[in-house]
Amino acid sequence: MAIILSNQWLAKRRPYWDRLNWLLNQATQGGVHRLSRAELRETALLYRQAASDLSTLRQDSTARAYAELVNQLLARAHHIIYSSRRKGFMKIFYFLRDDYPAVVQRRFRYVLLSLIILLAGGALGSVLTLARPQFMRHMLGPQMVDTIEHHKMWTDSIVGLEPEASSAIMTNNITVCFMAFAGGIVFGLGPIWSMFFNGLLLGVVGVACQQHGLALSLWSFVAPHGSLELPSIVLAGAAGLRLGRGVVFPGLYRWRDSIALAGAEATRMVAGVVPLLVIAGSLEGFFSPSAAPRWLKFTVGGCLFALLIFWLFRPVRPVRRPLEPSQ
Repeated sequence: MAIILSNQWLAKRRPYWDRLNWLLNQATQGGVHRLSRAELRETALLYRQAASDLSTLRQDSTARAYAELVNQLLARAHHIIYSSRRKGFMKIFYFLRDDYPAVVQRRFRYVLLSLIILLAGGALGSVLTLARPQFMRHMLGPQMVDTIEHHKMWTDSIVGLEPEASSAIMTNNITVCFMAFAGGIVFGLGPIWSMFFNGLLLGVVGVACQQHGLALSLWSFVAPHGSLELPSIVLAGAAGLRLGRGVVFPGLYRWRDSIALAGAEATRMVAGVVPLLVIAGSLEGFFSPSAAPRWLKFTVGGCLFALLIFWLFRPVRPVRRPLEPSQ
């Protein structure tokens, strides 16, 4: 049965067609490589939306001009979408060099929120440990607390088991990060809990070691690998928060399209932490528990953190923001 589309519906959909047209013109004039990976994904999403719009337009005989316009856009977009994927190591190289820093900068508010939640958990863990010593035993377990009370570092057990420990640490860290990311699908509650709990645990351990004269031993152990591991956890939490925002607040997108867009972007945010966790796991297994001078450990940690900040926040080609003003 034929339908008559309202001017309001057409006015709402027209900006998306115009955006798709602009992206296609960019690709036509300067080649596919002129579009960033984020813009290519945005083009694919707008392509799917336009295909759905075309089906609706064809049911209104008075909207033939719009149907023809959208049909032409779909024809142009199809070739670009399915012929523009970089392959092999160059794809990874370009992603890490340009796309990942761009998406982190673009979604920095999620990174900041993730960091704030982690710090809030750390502050609470510190206060509770100072106020109620039994809280430390509840959080860390009697064996670890006994080790700390005897002024020993539990990390000594890693020495002599470096390969196995490094592998286990990498696996554990990647699992923690991906759980923080995937938990975003539960309305963003997963990353909030993950960041808060990790911060809480860090605060408890920090105060416990401080009270027993192990602060320098703790932070010299944490510095080399923690300079990459802790930011990785924060970035994974940010990815989960981005996914959760797409679930809870779809904005102008259809709900499933909002989740698809948020999921694609969040996946890129968490994918970039994998090489960081591999490096951090290697350092935590081999270098952090070693007998290397403490000044060297702090120096390595400081240099790695400085390089991380430079990589993530150096000027890169800006990624154009898709039509999602509420997100």
